[in-house]
Amino acid sequence: MLAVIRCRIFVFQVAIQKYKDQDIYRIIILSVVLYGCETWLMTLREERKLRVFENIVLRRIFGPRRDEVTGEWRSLHNEELNDLYSSPNIMRVIKSRRIRWAGHVARMGEERGVYRVLVGKLE
Repeated sequence: MLAVIRCRIFVFQVAIQKYKDQDIYRIIILSVVLYGCETWLMTLREERKLRVFENIVLRRIFGPRRDEVTGEWRSLHNEELNDLYSSPNIMRVIKSRRIRWAGHVARMGEERGVYRVLVGKLE
């Protein structure tokens, strides 16, 4: 009975740790990595690098899985990572921040330099 309780406590602690790791990733790491992303010029190569970075971090958080057929440990596939991580991926976050920033600029007055750059009136 004591072994079962210890096992349940361990499973509960592992689940809490993964939840904490996801929060740390979402709150701290993404905030630092995406600072100022609203104004970045993104090439396809940079988008791919950001997606690779995100998948590496998520693989580290969720750890390996035991294959049901062979019983061997393996890394998670990208689709599995997307299913486990319920928040939007890094590219969706960047695009939503850009749209939100463009909305702020669009509501600025015409005398503001940022607004003039956005609408193309650089006089």
